[in-house]
Amino acid sequence: MDLHRWTCFPIVAVFMLVLVQVEVQARSAAAGRADRNSIEDATVNATVMDRGSSVHMMSSEDGTYGQDSPKMDARGIVLTPAPHHGVVDRQGCDPNTRFLVPPRSVHWVALLQRGNCTFREKILKAAAYNATAVLVYNNSTDKTVKMGHEGTGDIVAVMITEAYGKEILAHLDRNLTVLASLGFRSPSRNLNRGSLVFVSVSFIVLMIISSAWLVFYFIQKIRYGAGRHRSQVRRLRRNQQCRLTGGGHFFNRNAMSPRSNICEMELPDIQASLDLYDNNKS
Repeated sequence: MDLHRWTCFPIVAVFMLVLVQVEVQARSAAAGRADRNSIEDATVNATVMDRGSSVHMMSSEDGTYGQDSPKMDARGIVLTPAPHHGVVDRQGCDPNTRFLVPPRSVHWVALLQRGNCTFREKILKAAAYNATAVLVYNNSTDKTVKMGHEGTGDIVAVMITEAYGKEILAHLDRNLTVLASLGFRSPSRNLNRGSLVFVSVSFIVLMIISSAWLVFYFIQKIRYGAGRHRSQVRRLRRNQQCRLTGGGHFFNRNAMSPRSNICEMELPDIQASLDLYDNNKS
């Protein structure tokens, strides 16, 4: 048995593992770039503040970036349209809609309800007061849609569900401060976790195979060595029993056969004796 051909197995196993890792990382990077260029899902976190202390935190991963919105993070204090003659325009469509932006508020987020005018009009109304972002909550379903609002510039626009929008609104109606944080939610994170699991499982499988190979290799090596030792012992015993006598005693070529019980000798010694017999016979 040729054991040398088995020594290349660990190298092949390691090479296969490296190829798997390179392939998974390449696919993850490509998928990450593709997802980053086509991000639609957004996570919206909201922190309710009372007298400077956090009293409640909310989060939703059901947000959807607008079609013409920059796909970037945004944060700020949440504001709704101020009352006008005792009437509050939740949708931000009234020409007299205004926002009471607190002094020193660098970043703020407008919260508006869907309906009564276009998304573009709503967003431009908030942009006129230097809003950092606009949250539009749906008005009839708990799902979100991708808003179209061409020409609104670099203001971030995200739609959230009706339930989440009304939950934020309820805290604002109680004169509590709400801080919102908007961020993209990329599916590549799940892909990375799946890739990590795949690589880990592949590594474990290859380690098991390598361990089994090592056990098999050493067992075969021991058996091979033991077989060679027994063969050498048998040959040594035969050689000790075999002696060529001097004085012209030679093997008879014609009398020898493969099954002859005549003393078994090493092939070179037998060949030399036969040659010497032929020379004397001639």
